[in-house]
Amino acid sequence: MAAAAQAGKIDVHRHLVTPAMDELLAHRGSRTLAGFAVPEWSEVAFMAALQADGIQTAITSVVLPGIQAEAAELSAFSRSSNEFSRELVERHPKRLGFFAHVPLPFTAQACAEAIHALDVLKADGVVLLASNAGKFLGDPLFDELMHELNARSAVVFVHPNVPARDPLGLGTPLGVVEFPCDIARAGLNLILSGCMERFHKIRWILSHAGGFLPYVAWRISLANTMQEFGDTATQGVLTYLRRFYLDTATSVSRPTMATLGELIEPSQLLFGSDAPFAPEQQTQAQIGQLVASGFWSAGQAARVERSNALSLFPAYRQPGETVAALPVYQQESLSSQAKRQVLAPLRSLAQKLRE
Repeated sequence: MAAAAQAGKIDVHRHLVTPAMDELLAHRGSRTLAGFAVPEWSEVAFMAALQADGIQTAITSVVLPGIQAEAAELSAFSRSSNEFSRELVERHPKRLGFFAHVPLPFTAQACAEAIHALDVLKADGVVLLASNAGKFLGDPLFDELMHELNARSAVVFVHPNVPARDPLGLGTPLGVVEFPCDIARAGLNLILSGCMERFHKIRWILSHAGGFLPYVAWRISLANTMQEFGDTATQGVLTYLRRFYLDTATSVSRPTMATLGELIEPSQLLFGSDAPFAPEQQTQAQIGQLVASGFWSAGQAARVERSNALSLFPAYRQPGETVAALPVYQQESLSSQAKRQVLAPLRSLAQKLRE
């Protein structure tokens, strides 16, 4: 644990502002994303912030929440941003990695970019917005992309999106309320659509501690009793929910961490700062408070800040560090499939009686 603390944190939620983003925002006459001001960015300042924040390795991502674009523009943005990210990695090996941006909702172009980024640029994974043009992850529109990611056992970092305007007219900040809603809806759709069952080799990281999803876990598990999900979420809703990795970005508090402690394995929680859109020092101070109060041990904090991420990204381990093996997630067994098919008429009858 002391070695982990000395090696420094691994931040899985740290954003870049690429030249392609500067150009895209300039064309729209805006310098905001989802209501948040986009800061000026420089490589020197970025690396200095890593040092000041005690970050040994940052897995960076580029996202465009709230931005609409055509296929050609978005594809060009993805390629330029990914190549920029790769160049940064080459200049700062072991200090930087990256999740590749892909141009969803345009599935064919997203597949091409994901293949190039993972196979040629050697990205650590891909970043996907939870919703894209009104379609949530798990939608059949994206199945071709899921096939490519599953074939590569890819890590997918899920970042929230916001609608183009306030859909309910409440006047609440979209980036405050809609972010956790978007993540929760995507996580639930990934489960109930059968995406997590069919593409079981993909490792999913839900940012912002899964949004609202952990707090409605029992309620959504009631879907297990609904016939329409019997052939999709075949192993039970909570089985799939517990496969998600969650990051700490803007989510560290005693009540939140207590909820997660009841729901997921300790190894599923990863350090994420959301810098530069949120101050990294805030997350670190909140983790320090959990340790100081005795809610977390120093060992628990060290695992969240570094060791857990090494299982997903072992290339960033330091000499002498041990890395825990990833759990192996299996699809539904043949015997379970057979049992489910035998019981299908009874479930159908029970559903009709309820109706």
